[in-house]
Amino acid sequence: MKKIGIYAVTAAFLVASLTGCEAVKNTNNTQKGVGIGAVAGAVIGGVLGNNLGKGGNGALGAVLGGVVGGTVGGVIGNKMDKQAREIDNAVPGASVERVGEGIKLTLNENAVRFDTSKSSLTPTAKANLDKLEKVFEEYPDTNIVIYGYTDSTGSAEFNQKLSEQRAASVKAYLVSKGIVASRITTQGMGIADPIATNDTPEGRAQNRRVEFAITANQKMIEEAQKEVKQ
Repeated sequence: MKKIGIYAVTAAFLVASLTGCEAVKNTNNTQKGVGIGAVAGAVIGGVLGNNLGKGGNGALGAVLGGVVGGTVGGVIGNKMDKQAREIDNAVPGASVERVGEGIKLTLNENAVRFDTSKSSLTPTAKANLDKLEKVFEEYPDTNIVIYGYTDSTGSAEFNQKLSEQRAASVKAYLVSKGIVASRITTQGMGIADPIATNDTPEGRAQNRRVEFAITANQKMIEEAQKEVKQ
C-alpha cells in the first residue's frame, strides 16, 4: 500500500502542476486531454494503472491505466464526455466521474440493491441496469470492468465471495439484455476501499456498492488515431 500511495501522490502533484493555471481549469475534459495528455498520460497510465489496479481503488486504477494521452486522448475524452452525460441523465443514484480518458461510475445501494447476504438483483436494481444497458449499447467501443464491494459485516472471506458473486450477477444481467460478454470483466473487492465508515448503518450502506471502470477499447483508440491524422 505504501508503494501505491507514493506513486499516487507523485502523479497527483504532476497533474496539479500541469493544470494549475486558470486557463486550464476552465477547459473541458477533451481540451485537458489534448493539453496535458502527452506528458501526464505516460506517468498516470504506467504508474497508477499498474499499481492501483492491482490492489485498492480498482475502478480508478483501471480507468487511469487506460490513458492514451496526447491529441488521441483528447478525441477519446470527447466521446467519454458524451457517454458520461448520458449515464448521469439516465441512471438515478449514479455517481459519474470523468477520470483521464475514461469514466468511473459508482452505483450505490439505492441504485443497485441486492437481497441481504445474496447476489440476486432486486427489481429496482434491474430497472436501473436496464437504463445503463441502453447507454452501453449506444457506445459499443468501450471495455467495462465491474467491481463489487461489501461492508465489513461478517467475515472477510464471506464478503470477498459475495462481492465476486454480485459483480458477476450485474454482468450476467447486462449480457442477458444484449451487451457483448467479452466487453465486460468482473472483480470482487470485498471490504476493500470503503468510502464511508463501517461503524454506522448509513456508512455501511454507502460501502455496499458496485463500481464500473469504462475505458476505450482498441477499436475506439484506432478510430481516434485516424481522426487525428485527417
